[in-house]
Amino acid sequence: MTHPHPILCLSGPTAAGKSASTLAIASHWPVEIITVDSATIYRGMDIGTAKPSREEQAQVPQHLLDIRDPSESYSAAEFCNDATTLIEQIRGRGRIPLLCGGTMMYYKALREGLNDLPGADPALRAELEAEAEKSGWPALHARLAEVDPVTAARLAPNDSQRIQRALEIWHLSGQPMSVLLQHGRPGAPQSDHQYVTISLEPSDRLALHQRIARRYQQMLEHGLVEEVRHLYERGDLHPGLPSVRCVGYRQLWDYLDGKIDKTQAIEQAIAATRQLAKRQLTWLRAQPDRIVVDCLAPDAAARVLDTVSQLWSGN
Repeated sequence: MTHPHPILCLSGPTAAGKSASTLAIASHWPVEIITVDSATIYRGMDIGTAKPSREEQAQVPQHLLDIRDPSESYSAAEFCNDATTLIEQIRGRGRIPLLCGGTMMYYKALREGLNDLPGADPALRAELEAEAEKSGWPALHARLAEVDPVTAARLAPNDSQRIQRALEIWHLSGQPMSVLLQHGRPGAPQSDHQYVTISLEPSDRLALHQRIARRYQQMLEHGLVEEVRHLYERGDLHPGLPSVRCVGYRQLWDYLDGKIDKTQAIEQAIAATRQLAKRQLTWLRAQPDRIVVDCLAPDAAARVLDTVSQLWSGN
């Protein structure tokens, strides 16, 4: 188990059961988990992010949880730096790094490097946010379609975070994001590590949708509305922040803000979570070298263990 390659990435859409498989791996090998998740980084956002419980965190070291206040941001570049450092530190302790999560942008940045895109501009983002409050995100989506039809075509009219980022890039660079992603200077990969992805994917998309709905209802039963209310009542947070935009949070924020009723918020949150899962699966299925395990199988965790055993045998 001392061979430096490959590093295992356990990925999959939301509600695929990644946490259960991760804990199963940890019960057999001396792993430390590097969380690949842009939501569980936030303190005080536990229920809606399906953050591992204290008991689960006590079973195996888990890194990059609770590293930011919801008022702060965290970029893919910061993740790459943190993950690369952690990989070396974990190996230095004689243990095995295991990447696990569903933020595909983080995986892509770590494995392929970062594109040379302009950084965030807080003033411009605030301006776009104010315009969206006045005219609505579909209006900004229509503007994006005029300057970057390729990007607009793959975004929903209410996908506020991505519409804002695409317009921000166009304003700052004078070029469509789709052009920069295609022709821009790619960043160098963060290291020479080799990565192998085990992908938990559903054999039945509708069954995953049902699982997503059940899980969100369980989150509500465990106090998700109260968790969002605590964030809402802080007074220093707003819908322009990445934390508030997290799926399942933004919809309840709108409910607390009086924009929609609770039933609408729940329906929209479940629909947004399903859309997130669709995007995650689209990205994963574009990875030809992934190893697929059916996340709906009753013995999914055991199948993951068998796969890991084969990958790590002889190492």
